[in-house]
Amino acid sequence: MSATTGIASVPSWRDRFRAWREGLTASPGFRRWAAGFPLTRPYARKRARALFDLCAGFVYSQVLFACVRLRLFDHLQQGPVEEARLAQLLDLPHEGALRLLRAAAALDLVTCRDDGRWALGPLGAAMIGNPGIAAMVEHHALLYADLADPVALLKRPRGGNALSGYWAYSGNDGASALGRDSTHDYTALMAASQPMVAEEIIAAYDFRRHRCLLDIGGGSGAFLAAVAAAAPDLRLMLFDLPAVAEQGRERFQRLRLDGRATTHGGDFTRDPFPTGADLVSIVRVLHDHDDEVVMALLRRVRDALPPGGRLLVAEPMSGTAGAEPAGDAYFGFYLLAMGRGRPRTPAELQAMLAAAGFATSRLLPTHTPLLTRVIVADIAPA
Repeated sequence: MSATTGIASVPSWRDRFRAWREGLTASPGFRRWAAGFPLTRPYARKRARALFDLCAGFVYSQVLFACVRLRLFDHLQQGPVEEARLAQLLDLPHEGALRLLRAAAALDLVTCRDDGRWALGPLGAAMIGNPGIAAMVEHHALLYADLADPVALLKRPRGGNALSGYWAYSGNDGASALGRDSTHDYTALMAASQPMVAEEIIAAYDFRRHRCLLDIGGGSGAFLAAVAAAAPDLRLMLFDLPAVAEQGRERFQRLRLDGRATTHGGDFTRDPFPTGADLVSIVRVLHDHDDEVVMALLRRVRDALPPGGRLLVAEPMSGTAGAEPAGDAYFGFYLLAMGRGRPRTPAELQAMLAAAGFATSRLLPTHTPLLTRVIVADIAPA
């Protein structure tokens, strides 16, 4: 029976098949048969492994956290190291070091060579040169604290957690007055992880077609610095809270971009945006905010752009094929702990863009959709 129409609904063939399949899976007798039958045994083992990984996932993440905290990957970066030497470098007793190494090897983070020395594994090697990943792993200590009782987190009003305190601007009506002490840590975290995201966006979109780019919520300018290298003639403007924008000014000065890049401090929910941009970017910002804030921001961007202007939105999105756990499980609970925002599908974002007055929008392909997806939306020409 449909809750909205009062008419009995007919299950689709897909739903009927799923119900039949999961009914079989729930049967202990069928599970025993599937585990023993040669043709179904690989599937049964794969499903058992997936279920075990869900149960053990927190332990896996803590193994990675220990590796990052002890700089294990840095110690192995120059080549294989003997076990006893590694224990000294990690400042662990030999038994503790061996337990960590074996756990990390089981997760493909390190590997033990035939000569007994330890080296980087495939996933550990991927950590090298990606300081943003290591920074996020360290940062997750706050998230683990907030998720210690997930049921309580789901029941109580949002906010008042370790993460909501970390992201000091979240739900803060006085965000513009926040000083450097309150904004430095999260700004540094975003800057550390921004190069990976910027690489994806620059590969998906040609910024050279524009005259001037305004990056709203642009942090300390890491994204704009990457775009500056890809589009040498593009003028750049950064808009963020005053204390954060000041860090952007310092970055542009260090990189000698201050001749073509300007910074502007303010609160994007109330303060005017600088004029002159034919392209606005909002990178990893919208999912941090609730719908009413996002709609107001999109309308303000639409009013600030000239006829024919364009908005580029980039962030992880819900419903991304192959990345469903990231969009709906990880970000769903991360943003719950943060106290604001929610993951949105591309269709939801495009509907919001249309409601805000953008004439058209389209989703661009990216190399790693799990990391970020890109939507561009256009203002109708004059």
